[in-house]
Amino acid sequence: MSEEKVPGSVEIFVKPHGSYHVTGTVTLVDEYGEKIVKEGKFSLCRCGASEHKPFCDGKHREIDF
Repeated sequence: MSEEKVPGSVEIFVKPHGSYHVTGTVTLVDEYGEKIVKEGKFSLCRCGASEHKPFCDGKHREIDF
């Protein structure tokens, strides 16, 4: 399990027909209650087709989301 950190300033850009682009430090909690701390820039899946949920793997392009 990742070390728990206090989230700071976060920016989320909603890309039309794509993922959420996130910049900052955030703590995500999965369906089992496990915390995932992410820092820097990453993308979250919005289409539901990613094989690496909750993170985007570009599948939205393949399914024409």
